[in-house]
Amino acid sequence: MLTAPIRRDVVHYVHSNINKNRRQAYAVSKSAGEQTSAESWGTGRAVARIPRVGGGGTHRSGQGAFGNMCRKGRMFAPTKIWRRWHRHVNVNQRRFAIVSALAASAVPALVMARGHRVAKLPEVPLVVSGLETINKTKQAVAALEALGAAEDVRRVEESKAVRAGKGKGRSRRYVSRRGPLLVTAEADGEGVVRAFRNLPGVDVANVDRLNLLQLAPGGHVGRFVIWSAAAFARLEALYGTVTAKAAAKKGYSLPRPQMSMADLGRLINSNEVQAAIRPAIKDRQFARQKKNPLKNKRAMDKLNPYAAVIRKSEAAAAEARSKSKAGAASKKRVSTKTDKTRRNASKAFFRAIASNEFVRPADAKAE
Repeated sequence: MLTAPIRRDVVHYVHSNINKNRRQAYAVSKSAGEQTSAESWGTGRAVARIPRVGGGGTHRSGQGAFGNMCRKGRMFAPTKIWRRWHRHVNVNQRRFAIVSALAASAVPALVMARGHRVAKLPEVPLVVSGLETINKTKQAVAALEALGAAEDVRRVEESKAVRAGKGKGRSRRYVSRRGPLLVTAEADGEGVVRAFRNLPGVDVANVDRLNLLQLAPGGHVGRFVIWSAAAFARLEALYGTVTAKAAAKKGYSLPRPQMSMADLGRLINSNEVQAAIRPAIKDRQFARQKKNPLKNKRAMDKLNPYAAVIRKSEAAAAEARSKSKAGAASKKRVSTKTDKTRRNASKAFFRAIASNEFVRPADAKAE
């Protein structure tokens, strides 16, 4: 029974659709945003044709109304209560999701990955005899302590926190994790329900009415399930086995996994597979990658050993050119400085002549 394929995609799809059937219809008021006497001014007044509030004497008069782009207007496409709230899920899909969730609850790794504390359990799945006889909370606490499941209940108790969002003011103020799920075979199960209902995170379900919302909360498989002996024995009749059909469901067969052995590494390294395949090629010759000698120096050196000498000479010539260029530039800067001094002296001479401040030399006066 617990060998069904674990299909997370099927579980998530079915959970998402079933969970929608609990929604309550909501909608905005039919007259919201349109409870004002507004009328369009029409064309010819250089304003938009949106309805406008009438009257005068206030800021409100002349403002746009009704439209979803207007202040205090209605919303676009107001919500209606006749939206399609509920979803129908095929019976076979629901059964597939349930058996997948049950199979995942028997894998300790998936149970621990979901956050449950199952390190002290004697086995997974955990089957207990005499679970239906518990009818007091004191007995329930003692039973969980004896089974090693009380640590998971304490984890739930410690996880209680205030909800983030507006839900804290809508009668769902606190959130917490999920604890163990007890599955019994009693028709009513009132005694067990009364015993465990005050323990945080603990749920009780009947094996004939297993609910995917409890087996995979949030659409995530791997919930910690505690089975009563009678409930665990009832699973074969409800869902059948790989070889036999279910007795309680007409024409229903348990889904078969695509692979009987999903451990790929174990399959490849098995003696049967290794004996049928060819041996591994160890000394394999790989083709060398062709290099472009015009871009790769080593490839060019292989083709032309003199290429390194040419590069070296070209580098030396380039260095000599740069040095000569630097020397010419320095000479040019010196000559430019001298020319500038001469130009300044010439300008000063002509300015002196223009202002009659020129003084002739002594020899010139003697003549």
